[in-house]
Amino acid sequence: MNNRDHTNTAVVAGATGMMGKQLVQLLLEDEAYKRVIVLVRRSFGISHPKLEERIVNFDRLEHEVGADILRHADVFCTLGTTMQQAGSKEAFRKVDFKYPLSLAKLALRHHSASYIIVTAMWASEQSWMFYTRVKGELERELLSLNLPRLVILRPSLLTGDREDESFGDRATEVIFRIIDPVLIGPLARMKAIECTQVAQAMINKAREPKPAVEVLESECIPQEASRV
Repeated sequence: MNNRDHTNTAVVAGATGMMGKQLVQLLLEDEAYKRVIVLVRRSFGISHPKLEERIVNFDRLEHEVGADILRHADVFCTLGTTMQQAGSKEAFRKVDFKYPLSLAKLALRHHSASYIIVTAMWASEQSWMFYTRVKGELERELLSLNLPRLVILRPSLLTGDREDESFGDRATEVIFRIIDPVLIGPLARMKAIECTQVAQAMINKAREPKPAVEVLESECIPQEASRV
């Protein structure tokens, strides 16, 4: 049975970031979803008949998010930060590892239909880079849960409107746009990708009931997003 046949609820964690905002907007426009529940620390600042805000403390997620939210829902996770924003490796790990894993465990406990998450290109627990190593460790733990439907998207550099964009973010995006034409063949996976494409690919994958585990590399995301 297709997920769309038995769920009309989407739950989004990480809705206040660039990726999350775009995802929520697309979900609100999607007629298949009648409820879009966002788990946020502060008010989302958007009003819509389908939108439900749940102000939560992510450190106490297991006490604040239950079956009334998660049962049979498609759960989308775009939680993430940067070392600059987090301020320390410990704080980064809390947002990019602890919170997504806690949410996945709750999704399993309360029988969510699917769990769809954005990690990163080159995510690997063997990585020498702290960022991609944490993402890889998260993927390892998610895979060990045996969720009924787990989709992992590994995008390259995400482009879009960033409220907290730094000079480094802007410079990196410019560089990627300049080298984009030469990123062909095996290098194609390094092409920068619009967050709108990643968001649409996440929704499209939520429509599919199987396989139980699917990993979508960056170069495959635009094609998946085009299936609307």
